[in-house]
Amino acid sequence: MILRMAVSAAAAASLAGCALISAVNDPIDLYTVTPKSTFDPDLPAVYWQLAVEAPAASANLSTGRIAIAMTPTSTDYYANAAWTDRAPLMVQTRIVDSFENTRKIVAVSRESIELRANYVLQPDLRNFEALYYYGKPPIIRVRIIAKLVRLPERQIIGVGSFERCVRARGDKIPKVVEAFDQALGGVIKQLVSWTLRTPPPRAPSDSAPYDIDRYRNPSNAVVDSAGCPVGDDTSMVPSTDE
Repeated sequence: MILRMAVSAAAAASLAGCALISAVNDPIDLYTVTPKSTFDPDLPAVYWQLAVEAPAASANLSTGRIAIAMTPTSTDYYANAAWTDRAPLMVQTRIVDSFENTRKIVAVSRESIELRANYVLQPDLRNFEALYYYGKPPIIRVRIIAKLVRLPERQIIGVGSFERCVRARGDKIPKVVEAFDQALGGVIKQLVSWTLRTPPPRAPSDSAPYDIDRYRNPSNAVVDSAGCPVGDDTSMVPSTDE
C-alpha cells in the first residue's frame, strides 16, 4: 500500500513537472509599436536639448504583458502574447524615436544617459490597455500625462494630457496591436508637437531670459483627447479602418 502511494506521488510529481515545463516552453508572440514619422509642416525648429524620462506607470501597466480590462475595475492580460519590452520602456523609446524623426530638435535622448539637457520630459502612462467592457472587438485606450521641466531649476513650465481611443478591427491579437499602434501614435504626435511649441525656440540666456509669468498661467495646461467614449456612448470611437 505504501509502495503504491509512493509510486502514485512520484507519477503525480512527474506530471506536474511536465506541465510546468510545457507552460514555460509555450511559444509567446512578441509585438511592438512604431514611432511617428509625419508631423505638421509648421512644427518649429528648436535649439535646445531634451531628455525623456521612462514613463511612470501603475504596476498593472509596468509589465511586458498586453493589458486588457473586462470591467472598469479589473485588469487581465492576453495569453501567449507580450510586448518586446516593458510597456513604459517601449513607449519611452518610441517617444525618443519620434522626436528624432521630426528633425526639429538639436538633441534628444533617454534621461538615463545623463544628457546635459535644457529640459526634461516626464511622461506618466495612465492608460495602455484594451477595453472589453464596451463590447468586442475592444477599444484601445492610451493616455499620457506629461510634465515639461526646465533645468537646472527643475521648474515645471507645462503640463499636458494626451489621450486617444481606437476600436480594433477584430478581436485577434494582431488587430488589437494595430489599434494600440494607432492610438499611441496619435498620442505621441500631439505630445511631441506640444513639447516643441511650449518653450521658446532657444534656451534662455542672460540676454534672453524667460518670461516667467507665461509659465505661471494655469491656461498653459493642455488637455487633448480624441475618440474616447463618454459613459456608454462608443459611437465616436474610430476603428483602425479610418
